[in-house]
Amino acid sequence: MGCSPSCEAADVTTHTGRTGLRLVTPCVSVCPVGTEVPASALLEPERGDAMTPTLTALLCLGLSVGPRTRVHAGTLPKPTIWAEPSSVIPWWTSVTIWCQGSLEAREYRLLKNEGNLWTWVTQGGLWTWVAQKPLEPGDKANLSTTYMTDRSAGRYHCRYLSPTGWSELSDPLELVVTGSHGKPQLSALPSPVVASGGNVTLQCASRLGFDRFVLMKEGERQPSSTLDSQRAPSGQFQALFPVGPVTPSPRWTFRCHGYYNNAPQVWSYPSDPLELLVSGMSGKPSLLTLQGPVVTSGQSLTLQCRSDVGYDRFALSKEGARDPLWLLGRQPQAGLSGADFALGPVRPSHGGRYTCSGGHSLSSEWSAPSNPLDILVAGQLPYTPSLSVQPGPMVTSGENVTLRCQSRSAVDTFLLSKEGAAGPPLRLRSKARAGQHQAKFSMHPVTSAHRGTYRCYGSSSTSPHLLSQPSDPLELRVSGTADTVSPPQNKSAPGSASDPRDYTVENVIRMGVAAFILVALGILLLEARHSQTRTPGAASS
Repeated sequence: MGCSPSCEAADVTTHTGRTGLRLVTPCVSVCPVGTEVPASALLEPERGDAMTPTLTALLCLGLSVGPRTRVHAGTLPKPTIWAEPSSVIPWWTSVTIWCQGSLEAREYRLLKNEGNLWTWVTQGGLWTWVAQKPLEPGDKANLSTTYMTDRSAGRYHCRYLSPTGWSELSDPLELVVTGSHGKPQLSALPSPVVASGGNVTLQCASRLGFDRFVLMKEGERQPSSTLDSQRAPSGQFQALFPVGPVTPSPRWTFRCHGYYNNAPQVWSYPSDPLELLVSGMSGKPSLLTLQGPVVTSGQSLTLQCRSDVGYDRFALSKEGARDPLWLLGRQPQAGLSGADFALGPVRPSHGGRYTCSGGHSLSSEWSAPSNPLDILVAGQLPYTPSLSVQPGPMVTSGENVTLRCQSRSAVDTFLLSKEGAAGPPLRLRSKARAGQHQAKFSMHPVTSAHRGTYRCYGSSSTSPHLLSQPSDPLELRVSGTADTVSPPQNKSAPGSASDPRDYTVENVIRMGVAAFILVALGILLLEARHSQTRTPGAASS
């Protein structure tokens, strides 16, 4: 299919002996998208005896060619090509391509490279020139498309016409459309909380069989990195991007895309944004929960982040989670700032290791993370261990006590939890013996602080934060005084508020003696009164 030049004046002359071509300029050619331009036509015209495909291509170029005019490509500085607002454009969004050449540029043209096919993009096709000539003399021209689609994506070049001929092609512009496939997931390994100067690995993953993944950093026009896809043991496709060293400023926010090799400029939707928390050296907050570290499904769970530093925003991070949970700070009480993270009814997915950090809204730097808090979800493994105590549930202060947790089911780790304790449960590796898996928790010497109700759980190494059903509760009673095992310097004075001794027996004895004395005094008083009443009668006789 040929091209139809539309010119103010056209004069095509065929000379005898040799055929020559002369076109009167200016001439604006209009060619359908998809016209094939031979490589030779990109440089200069060939001589021939007839109207050849080369001649047709020259008509598409709209060149002024005659016996005294030849086009010398590559002798002029190559132009610059770029896209606004970006070269990565969401589906159905407008974009403008700019081409800038020398001050002598008279006309600009856009070329799309589709494998071995070079396509001039002109009026009547997908693209439309806003200005066939520069907007300002010798400056630049732009080309716009109303909506970005798969057809718009591709590799583009531009060139310009000067009095001496056509320039060489610009460097390629990769125009990408996003939103053609489902979005992947982006997560930070091991955590989105990174120490200043540290490194982190970002995992972009999808169950779609993408051939490559692209990592984009917010605020940058070009991709940060592109990696081949790898098949993970879980069956999904992924790429691991090393990032770092990170600094507190600017903010480190990333997204990722996936694409197939047969359409490298057609990308998926972007992943949800992932912001890295760059922790500094300011005072770390504390993280606690009023429900205790062991919770059950359906129970309400709230994690509290507190600090004596006046932070005005807080972030709660879970190890292995894709993104932190953010909350603005508040003042729960004088001298403290904090935030309450209400996680709602407990689900198995709430099990994990958490930290929190504090920050100021005017700074991108965050505090050092709090000490980790493990949230353990009970009732997730289908067995119930048993708990026993040696020598028995009633012991004397100073004795040695052993709590044994055991199960016939395979258990990797046993945990011993005390009711009402704020600290984490005790953990011991399971040992197999006589068909049982067991662990022995020793308390020696036992003190009154060990009094309480205990339960034990089993867990698996593959999901350490998901526990079995709890054992039946076991109450440990400790009698006797603690001063037999306490250092002398720690003894409290008798009668003080912190004296741990039991005065029940002594108090009963004292009350009995007091009652006996009162009874005796009453008898004596009655006897004396009786004696007084008999004395007057004897005197009258």
